[in-house]
Amino acid sequence: MKQNEKPYQGLAWFATAILIIAASLASFVPEMKLHHYAFITANSLWVVVGVLWKEQTVWVLNGGLTLIYIAGLIL
Repeated sequence: MKQNEKPYQGLAWFATAILIIAASLASFVPEMKLHHYAFITANSLWVVVGVLWKEQTVWVLNGGLTLIYIAGLIL
């Protein structure tokens, strides 16, 4: 691990990549509804990263977003 790198940085970058894909899907093909699942996956991974990093703000924010996306699927 490099000096200024946090542990599980690869997982954080993977979650960010999924967020970018989700935003692209929501912008360019919203009728497919795949972006809901991508947002849920990405934000759930960010919750895991927040817990692993012991960063409460990260997991609280992304946990809330995950719940919003799940509610969007249900409603």
